[in-house]
Formats: sequence, C-alpha cells, structure tokens
Amino acid sequence: MMGNYVKLYEYAKYMKIERGDIILISSDSKKMAFDALTNKEPVNLNNFIDGIIDVIGPEGTLLFPTYNWDFCGGETFDYKNTTCKTGTLGTIALKRSDFKRTKHPIYSFAVYGNYQDELCNMENTDSFGIDSPFNFFKKKNAKNYIIDVSLQHSFTFAHFVEEQSGVVKHRYVKDFHGDYVDERGNVSRKTYSMFVRNLDLDVKTTINPIEDDFIKAGCLERFTINSSSITLVMLGSAYDVLLNDIINNNSRKICEFKGQN
Repeated sequence: MMGNYVKLYEYAKYMKIERGDIILISSDSKKMAFDALTNKEPVNLNNFIDGIIDVIGPEGTLLFPTYNWDFCGGETFDYKNTTCKTGTLGTIALKRSDFKRTKHPIYSFAVYGNYQDELCNMENTDSFGIDSPFNFFKKKNAKNYIIDVSLQHSFTFAHFVEEQSGVVKHRYVKDFHGDYVDERGNVSRKTYSMFVRNLDLDVKTTINPIEDDFIKAGCLERFTINSSSITLVMLGSAYDVLLNDIINNNSRKICEFKGQN
C-alpha cells in the first residue's frame, strides 16, 4: 500500500498510464469509494475518469465494459436506456457526454477518445468475432486494468481467445434473437451470438492459474493504490499466452474440467 492517500483524480499518475494509451478498465469501485470517504474526499468517481483522460489525452482511448445479458433472455436492448451490469464506472461513463456506447446488445463498451468512432461504428453480431472490439484490443495491445476483482470474474478477453482458437469444444456459438432499439429510437428484430459454455460438460472457467504465465511473459503487473489491488494485463501479449494454453495444454490453466487431474 502506498504511504499517503491518493485522491481519485491522482490515481492515473500511479497506474503506469501513458499519453495515447488504449485502456480498458474492469473494476469493483467499492474500495476506491470507501478510501475516498474515510479520507474525507467527496466520492465522485468522475474524478477518477477525468484523471485518466487528462493523462492519455485526446489521442488516447478509454473504455469501460457496459455489458448486459438480458438480451439473451429475450428482453429488448435499448441503446440509450439499457443499463450496465458490470460496475459503477461503466454506468457513470454512459451518462457522460464525452463517452459513446458500442452497439452490441450483450458486450457493449462506453468509449472515450481517439478510436471512439471506429469502435462505436462496429456492426459485429458475434460477441467475440474478428470484427469485434475484442480483436481491436488484441491488435492494439490495449492495457486492461483490473481493479479489486479477480481475473476469473472479469477477464472476458479470454473467451475471445477461446473462440478464435477454433479448437475449444466446451463452448459453442449460440444465437440470440430480440428487439433492438437503436441510437435514433428505431426498433428492429435482430440476432446476435455469443460463445457460450456447454452446460452438459461441467466445465468451470478459472483464468486465475494462468496469471503466473502472464507474469513470465511480461504481460501482467500488479500494484496497489490506497487499499485497491490493481492488475494490469497487456491484451495483445496475453492473447499469445492464452492461445498457447488452449492449444498445447487443453485449456487447463483457464478452465477446470470434471474429472481433470
């Protein structure tokens, strides 16, 4: 833990962020908020977002997951009004005028900065396809900051690698159909897909055991700010590590299979 309290706006200065970076933040912000509260700082997480934006500048790109799986259950996706189910920071970002949401009804992102138009104009129907934001993260070697949550419960990028490997048997592409309200309020019936687990095979996603391989490959770092634990993963480099485990180790470091030794 750092010796002195770091204010929300100042976090970015201690996160190894550089001007022009492409950053994806996955988080549970409760500890950040509690630290602010106990140090008599107003709990305004916009200050945390603003601090990052000021470091990366307009040539950088900042994303927050704004996932919502209700479309998989047949509920309407409303581009402007469907809520974020993946954290407070994503919810806050969706309310800001400098962020815009990507289009996929299941795996969407709130995006600020240089690549906002490119990302928000993507028409991918496959959650983890080569035309999706996840492939963009790979190509650009985006920095994924994971704050106060384990990789097991936040590292969606691994499913993109699983699908792209072409060899994973415990997942399959499944189509979901539902009504879609676009940015202009137009309603249409659409189909989107996701690489889902085959529940009959009793496979559990773990992810965490591969962290040591990430460290050896130089694509994972850990550090703390106040009482928050932060993991930084370089996604382009992590792709190769994950793919190696999937192809050469039968995914044993990212999954648990029933009866596996």
